[in-house]
Amino acid sequence: MFERRLYYHIDWAMLGAILALCALGVATIYSATFDPTRGASHRYITQVYAIALGLVAMMFMLTLDYRTFTDKSHLIYIGMILVLVYVLFSGKEMKGARRWIMLKGSTLQLQPSEFAKISVALVLAKFFGENRGEPQPPDLLIGGGLALIPLALIAKQPDLGTAVTLLPVFFAIAYLAGMRMRILGVLLLAILLAAPVAWKFALKDYQKSRISTFLDPSQDAKGAGYQQIQARITVGSGGLSGKGFKQGTQGQLRFLPEVDNDFIFSVLAEEHGFAGVLAALGLYLFVILRALEAARLAQDRLGSYLVLGVLASFAFQVIYNITMSAGLAPVKGLPLPLMSYGGSSMIATLAGFGLILNVRMRRFTN
Repeated sequence: MFERRLYYHIDWAMLGAILALCALGVATIYSATFDPTRGASHRYITQVYAIALGLVAMMFMLTLDYRTFTDKSHLIYIGMILVLVYVLFSGKEMKGARRWIMLKGSTLQLQPSEFAKISVALVLAKFFGENRGEPQPPDLLIGGGLALIPLALIAKQPDLGTAVTLLPVFFAIAYLAGMRMRILGVLLLAILLAAPVAWKFALKDYQKSRISTFLDPSQDAKGAGYQQIQARITVGSGGLSGKGFKQGTQGQLRFLPEVDNDFIFSVLAEEHGFAGVLAALGLYLFVILRALEAARLAQDRLGSYLVLGVLASFAFQVIYNITMSAGLAPVKGLPLPLMSYGGSSMIATLAGFGLILNVRMRRFTN
């Protein structure tokens, strides 16, 4: 359980940066959804509630020793697999995807795939942490299988964006455990060779369209390439200092879709310009560097693996969303962690950082 003396070892600097990003996200959601005739949307209030629930989840992750969670990681993992299977058959369907569970007696909905990243990080940290020495091919096959099972279930929903965020978790933990670079190269080569097969049989038409229009958005400027073009216009229109809070035209006038979710960073760039972008990137970089320091200072291999697994998924999602928002990557439904609108994403992200803070906080315990 939580010991009072551990309170003094909490990384308050990283926690402050995380809360600053959350506050920046709430302000941007408020601005992006503001209607001069109707006022502000209720979405920013919903986001505040999600942050509050996320902080409760973070405190829960801090209360127990992280080794308690890894000891039960196999049960957490099995439970997550069962929930993902349930979603495929009985989940709520919206916009052609079945990704959500409606909480009984309320209008709230939960997206279990967001929490799969934590369960995979826990089970892989335990698996590789218990294997001393360099992981052998059978170890990598088992570890890869542990990541691929939930990945396949999430991709089936379909939610390829969230599914792909599980791959950095596996690669980061396996690399830290001692996987040789040549094995990593072989795995990456295998992925490249499998790409044509995935294009032919795995990707849906709209996913293929997003990739092809990324290379040339003008070929379907009013269709699949619309978001790509508008994202570039939105970011570029901000200039050095931006147009000002609630003064953005691309977001406010709804030229850019999903302004409070996938493209929230584009709205930030339009309203606060290059200066606002630098501030947000600085906060994200600070959080990532503090998390890397937590992995370095961890008391044991288990803690290091856990921190790096959680961080790898977070960093991948941040980098991809920002490059996508600038029109430098294919459009994919990946929210920007800590800033984009979305309760499940916010709660899962803050819970994950609870584990990172947990590992750093207990580096002096026996």
